[in-house]
Order: sequence, then C-alpha cells, then structure tokens
Amino acid sequence: MNEQANNEFFMRRCLQLARLGAGTAAPNPMVGAVVVCDGVIIGEGYHHRCGEAHAEVNAIAAVKNPALLEKSTIYVSLEPCSHFGKTPPCADLIISKRIPNVVVGMVDPFGKVNGNGINKLRTAGCNVKVGVLEDECRKLNRAFITFHTKKRPYIILKWAESTDGFIDGVRGADNRPVWLTNDACRALVHRWRAESGAIMVGYNTALLDNPQLNVRAWTGPAPLRIVTDRALQLPDNLHLFDHSQPTWRLNTINNDGDGILQNVLLPWGDEMLPALMQKLHEAQINQLIVEGGTRLLQSFIDAGLWDEARIFKGTVTLGGGVAAPKISGSVENEEMIGDVRLTRVKTSLPLV
Repeated sequence: MNEQANNEFFMRRCLQLARLGAGTAAPNPMVGAVVVCDGVIIGEGYHHRCGEAHAEVNAIAAVKNPALLEKSTIYVSLEPCSHFGKTPPCADLIISKRIPNVVVGMVDPFGKVNGNGINKLRTAGCNVKVGVLEDECRKLNRAFITFHTKKRPYIILKWAESTDGFIDGVRGADNRPVWLTNDACRALVHRWRAESGAIMVGYNTALLDNPQLNVRAWTGPAPLRIVTDRALQLPDNLHLFDHSQPTWRLNTINNDGDGILQNVLLPWGDEMLPALMQKLHEAQINQLIVEGGTRLLQSFIDAGLWDEARIFKGTVTLGGGVAAPKISGSVENEEMIGDVRLTRVKTSLPLV
C-alpha cells in the first residue's frame, strides 16, 4: 500500500469514529483520531461530547504502551486545537508525547485555531500532512463549518410530498392529515432531529397537526423546538407547549418565559429570519431542521437561507391540497426507503 492509500485508509477510520459523536458533540465538531505504529492501530478515539476530552486525547489515552508514541503517527479528521477552551490544547499534548507524525483531514475554521494548531506542531518539529480526504472531512462537519463561516446554523429543509406534488390534501371532518411516508422514514427523521440542535415549524403546521417534534422513534437528545406565533394565538394545550423539551415561541409581543418555554421577540417580515439566525448563533445552535409548512419552507428558500433539502416522495396521490415548496438546486443523491424515494438537494451556494 502506497503512502496516499495508507493515509486514506486510516483517515477513513477517523471518519467512522467521528460519526459516533453525531448528536452529542455539537456545537463542537465531530472528530475522530487514530494512533498508528508500524502500520497497526494502537489507539483510537473520538470526541464524545462538548466540554469533554477531544478525539486526540482519547486516542492517545487508549495506547497501552506509551513508549510506542515516539515512533507513531496520529491521524485526526480535524486540525488539533491550539488554544485553551474547555479542555487544554491537543497540539500541546501531541508535542508533549513526542509523536513525530501528524496527518490532518482538514483545517479547523474556528477563528482561535484556523491553522494555528498545524503551525504549532510544525514549529515543534512534527511532520504534518494536511488535506487527506478533505472533502469527506468537510462534508461530515458541514454544520460546524457553516456555523463558523456564515455565523448561522446549517439549515436542512425537510418535507414529504405526494406523487402529484402536494404536502397535504384537502382535510375531512376529522382534520387528520394523510401519511405520505412509512415507519422507516419516520425513524430516519427522528434520527436527524437527534443530530440537530433545533427544529422549526410554522403557525399553521402547529395548529393543524399538533406535532410533538421529539425523537420518540430514535434514541438521542431532543432538539430545541421553534414555532412561529406572531400574535401568541396558538392554544396552550398544544404538544409544543408541554414543557417536555426547550421551546421557542417566536412572536412580536413579548420576550419572556420560564427557560423551557420561551417567548422570543423578533421583528417580522423580511427581517425575521436574519434575526432568528443571529439568535440561534448566539445560542450555539449549529444545525436547524425546518419541517413545514410550505409557507415557512418557501420563506427560507426565497431568502437563500438553506443548505440542504431532504424531500420524501411516496406512492400516495392527493389530487389537490397544499402544494409543496418550489426549490432549485443540485441533486446530491437519491435512495429508496421501502416504497418512498428520498431525494437530497443541496444549494448552489458554496460551502465556504
């Protein structure tokens, strides 16, 4: 195996490990690390949770014979940090352990790192290689990159539509919506919720569907729930206001609450979404899922505030009702989940 193939092999393992931090590492990035000596992994780890040990610390701690570190290579999917945050700098740990070789997937865009960790390692005499599987590393941490470069969350738009392009049909006397997907799709959506900091719906969706917006079909942390309620007219008996998880009620009247259920005062109209992005950035929310309805989804699309759309299309034909949003972008991939097609569309705007 040549050097490039060797580096890519171990970096793929870093990425596998990093994904184990989905839903718990945020707002920190998902990072994996492996320590290799004579072609054999002797230690590996990942960043479990914000405020806890970083991937490099866990990988180095897993090495049973520390004497091997002085002739080893550490692979890490993101540049080792160089500053004191909630934990000490990982670059300093690597230097103190005399690890001679460091292979990095991508530079950390966080302002306090952003190449400083790499420079510190090189100044100390480490042989540092940067950019191995960089595209894969960047894709894994799209939310983290967006948060630090665009000062807003990574925004995922999600909806299900019928074969003829409606997200909801004409409702009967019981006001029940038609289910357009299946159990496997619902579990997948709940997994996405567990991996996101916040989930948002509009006034009409909250009133008509009374959603819970939790992760009952998956295991993981419940996201912050956000609902638009300009004049505070939604009834208090909705699931969204049951105090089971943090909830923001966006409005133009007042800014109070009890910490779990919080009224958040915002300007309305064109100013509302930019103001919300600022508040979510301040709250360290690095990924937002917008689940409906069409008016809210279309407002994000029209404002250019989206990064990815995840669109389910099943086998149901509604023949009328609420039309799905209109979106343009490039199809990233498509897959079948039972009899439902999931299409992922990414924005044409660059991920900086």
